[in-house]
Amino acid sequence: MSRLTLRNIEIFIAAIEEGSVAAAAKRLSTSPSSISQHLSNLEKDLGTTLIDRSTRPLALTPAGVLFRRRASNILTEAVRARAELAVFDYANFTRLSLAVIDDFEPDVTPALMASLSTEMPECHIILQTGASHENLAALEARTVDMCIAAEPQSPEDWMEIYPLLNEPFVLLAPKGVVEPSRPALPQLMAKPFIRFPRNQVVGRMIEARLKAERLALPQNFEIDSYQSIMAMVAQGTGWAIAPPMCYLRAQRFQAEVDILPLPFTGLARRISLFARKDTLDRMPKDIATRLAALIDDMLIQPTISSHPWLSEEFTRLS
Repeated sequence: MSRLTLRNIEIFIAAIEEGSVAAAAKRLSTSPSSISQHLSNLEKDLGTTLIDRSTRPLALTPAGVLFRRRASNILTEAVRARAELAVFDYANFTRLSLAVIDDFEPDVTPALMASLSTEMPECHIILQTGASHENLAALEARTVDMCIAAEPQSPEDWMEIYPLLNEPFVLLAPKGVVEPSRPALPQLMAKPFIRFPRNQVVGRMIEARLKAERLALPQNFEIDSYQSIMAMVAQGTGWAIAPPMCYLRAQRFQAEVDILPLPFTGLARRISLFARKDTLDRMPKDIATRLAALIDDMLIQPTISSHPWLSEEFTRLS
């Protein structure tokens, strides 16, 4: 779904000032097809035609003439806002709402909150934790200012994205069931496969890869709780494909679960910080930098010290 954005307005002004889509693309360092798409989205959002594309140079329709005056004012105000935010003082920030992936409990999230409270002592900070799809939905609905989540397959144009962590998926197997000298999957096939729900980013990623590998696994269980998945694997009920965070967040069951490499490569998720473009100036980037350091200290380094084979893929991204 498209939406009225500063980017669309900026492209509209550039196209009219330059007189052609190609010239506007050169000015904004993008492709002509992207310019055309943004213009179409803008006209769709406004429900009217703004530009007569049959003329050279491009000409405004009557509606376009009216909108151009408003558009110029909008861009002028945006420039002024950016200038004011360039001297942004975190100490004077009064309200910030965040949605954080629940994988970061109980260490990274509290450390981030403690850091932000020191930096912004007068700020009312609102925190909610949840699954990636819930956090991204909250950001789209504008109920939070920023969110931390696994990246969706097709990020939206309005998103400002700061990658934090690359997390390769692993096999979780009951302790001692897999003989290391033989391929793992054939040894696990006799036990039920424990799935993540398909309405979650993780579940969709796993199912897509299983389909690509032509692995048809039974539909016995579909569970969205790390603790429950690890408990079932520890009890020998089944096995799972999961991000390492599933293993890390269920410490009470780790002694009864083996974490093993997947028999195929390339299945990984990226956890990133998301914000809406042109809204919080440098704050998302600053928080992402702070968060990446916490992830490295609290998650990555302890994990690869005990599981060195993860060191090439379980990595910090910023």
